[in-house]
Amino acid sequence: MKTDLKICNMKSMVDVNKIRNGISNNEGVIACQINLESKEVNVVYDEYFLSLDNILESVEDLGYTIL
Repeated sequence: MKTDLKICNMKSMVDVNKIRNGISNNEGVIACQINLESKEVNVVYDEYFLSLDNILESVEDLGYTIL
């Protein structure tokens, strides 16, 4: 499954690395690509191990807001 997220308060490479690590720590994440300029995160994951809610929770737990 592939999903695109828009994160409004991602401002620097430190934020990008935090989000990437937070998402990648979930079992079932296959790929995570982050574009700082457009504030978009593209995640490819296996629905058998992980749901979209788990990914959203991982990002929100780090203090970021998903639109």
